[in-house]
Amino acid sequence: MNLHEYQGKSILKSFGVAIQEGIVAETPEQAVEAAKELQKQTGTGWWVVKSQIHAGGRGKGKIVGTEQRGVQLAKSLDDVKNISQAILGNVLVTLQTGEKGKKVNKVLIAQDVYYPGPEAHKEFYMSVLLDRGRGRNVIVYSTEGGMNIEEVAEHTPHLIHREEIDPKVGLRDFQARRIAFNLGLAGDSFKSMISFVKSLYKAYESIDASLFEINPLFKTSDGKIIAVDSKVTIDGNGLIRHKDIAEMRDTSEEDPTEVEAGSYGLNYVKLDGNVGCMVNGAGLAMATMDIIKLSGGDPANFLDVGGTANAARVEQAFRIILRDEKVKAILVNIFGGIVRCDRVAQGIVDAYKNIGNIQVPIIVRLQGTNAEEAKKIITESGLKVYSAIELQEAADLVKQVVKN
Repeated sequence: MNLHEYQGKSILKSFGVAIQEGIVAETPEQAVEAAKELQKQTGTGWWVVKSQIHAGGRGKGKIVGTEQRGVQLAKSLDDVKNISQAILGNVLVTLQTGEKGKKVNKVLIAQDVYYPGPEAHKEFYMSVLLDRGRGRNVIVYSTEGGMNIEEVAEHTPHLIHREEIDPKVGLRDFQARRIAFNLGLAGDSFKSMISFVKSLYKAYESIDASLFEINPLFKTSDGKIIAVDSKVTIDGNGLIRHKDIAEMRDTSEEDPTEVEAGSYGLNYVKLDGNVGCMVNGAGLAMATMDIIKLSGGDPANFLDVGGTANAARVEQAFRIILRDEKVKAILVNIFGGIVRCDRVAQGIVDAYKNIGNIQVPIIVRLQGTNAEEAKKIITESGLKVYSAIELQEAADLVKQVVKN
C-alpha cells in the first residue's frame, strides 16, 4: 500500500525523524489557512505547495493544459491561494503517471527550508528497501539527491552507495557512521545524519514497510538533517498489525476495478493482455499466466478468487474480467481441494446465466475433488463454455479460441 508524502512524513516524525513541516489542504482556502498556521509554528515566510499523488517526479510534472508544475514555491499568501487553485481538482502528469496523469485532490503546504540559497544547503538521496536476492534490508544513498537521481544512477553509478543490514543484528552504529562519512559530513551535521539514519531504519522496520525513499534528504544552512520528501510503501501483508496505517489508504489513487475486486475478497491486478484468467491460489495463478503465454496469448489480469470460491464470488470475478474490452477469452483454472469442483462448476454455469450475453469463449479447467462430475455439468449446460481437465488441454483450447 502506497502512502502520500504527508502521511509518510507523519510516520517519520513519530519515530523522531526530522522533517520539513507541513499541513495538508483540500481547498485553496484551507491552503491559505494552513500557510498562516505554518508561519506561526515555524516562522517561515515562503511556502512550498506540493501536489499529493501516488507518483514521483511531481516537481517536473505539469498540470494538464497549463505550465503549472506539481510542486511550486509561494512567496505570499496570494501565491499560496493561486497556486493551490491551479493544482487542486486538476490532472498532474509526471514520468511515473504516464499520459493519463492523476487527479490532485490534496496539496501539502510546507515550510520553505531552502533559505538563504543554494550555496548554503545540500541535497542527498536515501532509501531503505528489501534486497530480495540477498535476503537483507539495504540502505541506498547518494551525495547527489534531488529530482535527477535517476540520471545519477544511470550515468554515475559510483555515486550510489549501499549499506546492507544483517537481519540477525540489525543496523550497527558503525554503519550509520559510515553512511554519514560517505556523504561527506562533519561536525554537527555528521552527528545529525547518524541520528537520522537510525530513526529512519527503526521506522522502516517497525511499520512493516517495503520502501522508504527520502529524496531529497536535506542539510539545512545551519547543519540540520531533515526529510524534505517522503515516499513510503507498506507491505500489505503487515497491515493487520497496523490498523492506524491501514486507515491511511487512499482508494482514489488506486485502480477502481482493483478496489472493487478487493471489496469482494478477490485479488485482482489488471494487465495488458487478451486472455482473462480466474484461478484459486497465487501459485496456480502464476502458472496459469505462464501457460497462457505459452499458448500464444497474453494474460489480461491476475485474479485469485481464493481457496473458498463460491458462486457469488465467481460471478463477481466474471463481471470484473468482462469489463476489459481487450479480453478475447477467459481461462478458469480451479483446483478443488477444500471446495468441490462440481460446486464450482455449478457456480460458473449460474454466473454465466445471471450475467447473460457473454460474447467471449470461456475455458474451464477444474481439477481435484469431483473433477469428472464438474466436467459433466459444464458439458451438459449447453452454454458456450469449453471444459478441460488437464492443463495442456486447457492451453490448447486457449490457443484455438484466441486464434479464432
